[in-house]
Amino acid sequence: MGGMILPPASWRDRAGLDSLARALGAERGEARFVGGAVRDTLLGLAVADVDMATVHRPDAMLALLEQAGIRSVPTGLQHGTITAILESGPVEVTTLRHDLDTDGRHATVAFTDDWQADAARRDFTMNALYADPLTGELFDYFGGLADLEAGRVRFIGDPLQRIAEDHLRILRFFRFLARFGDSPDPAGLAACVARSNDLMALSRERIADELLKLLVARSAVPVVALMVEQSVLTPVLPEITGEGVARLRECARIEEECAIAPDSVRRLAALLPRDSKAAEAVAARLKLSNAQRKRLGLAVQHAHGGARELAYRLGTESAIDRLILDPRRGDCSEIRAIVDWQIPVLPLKGGALVQRGIAKGPDVARLLREIEDQWIAEGFPDAARVEQLADEKTDQALRSTRN
Repeated sequence: MGGMILPPASWRDRAGLDSLARALGAERGEARFVGGAVRDTLLGLAVADVDMATVHRPDAMLALLEQAGIRSVPTGLQHGTITAILESGPVEVTTLRHDLDTDGRHATVAFTDDWQADAARRDFTMNALYADPLTGELFDYFGGLADLEAGRVRFIGDPLQRIAEDHLRILRFFRFLARFGDSPDPAGLAACVARSNDLMALSRERIADELLKLLVARSAVPVVALMVEQSVLTPVLPEITGEGVARLRECARIEEECAIAPDSVRRLAALLPRDSKAAEAVAARLKLSNAQRKRLGLAVQHAHGGARELAYRLGTESAIDRLILDPRRGDCSEIRAIVDWQIPVLPLKGGALVQRGIAKGPDVARLLREIEDQWIAEGFPDAARVEQLADEKTDQALRSTRN
């Protein structure tokens, strides 16, 4: 990692950040950057969210920021968290704390001015790194720098105890392994496997959030394979088996070969059986959004018709899902044909058929479908050809009515 100084990064020059640090007493060691921003900067990754920790209690924080003219929102006062609203974006600031009581889902905390106590309540050593906002000096209480260098995701303290405090740490262990790790820490892996049934106590929304993030991480395929091999997901997602892992591996291969960005819903669909009912059951269990549920159900079905027909009928996103996931397809040329394709609109309305003599009602809708099907089969020809099709279909319909 180099020395014990946080390297320069563009996010550190965000407007208002220095003013926030000084308002919280960073020059006296009373505020530091913490967590993902520090970790990702050390890894040379882009930083999205910036978090700070401070010795000041929430009320004192609010007063200090008001005095400095910095707007703040009390987003989680009982846990010591406020959000400072800077011109360059929000920064979450949390009072140093330690856990008094935990039940696997929620924690009761007490505030402290002990930096190491605050670090000790965090999940992994790589997430317990702090940096002075003004000098960049790093503070590492549990060997996080060495673990980050080694690609080692390691719990702080006893893994079983950390999992008992928050069961979600099981999934976070595997997500961080997929994103940052090279090989699992044996003690951490053993604890996650031993306590996998604890996942059943979690809300399904929290499970879905972690799983969907994991599925697009750098090493998602081997990590999910490890989870399935060790039956970690079985308590909450028994539908995911070794066959699903094989489909996920093929999905990731085609995405890479065809230069399609990894997608969490598509990859979840790859893990599931080719069964719409199973997909709907999983979507309901994970409380996915309506859009995600619909997409998951479409993705597990076989791809019928050409690529552009699929894109027209399902939308580009779902068409690409089907082409990648259907074992009979997966051809990059088909996918490339629709990636930037502007889906056309049938240049014909029902009123044009009524003007040609078709009575208003179901016959208009039926004829429109027939014309549309022919238009699709012919490769979406221009408006002149659609007019010809409309003439032909209406003539046939009117003749059959007279007869």
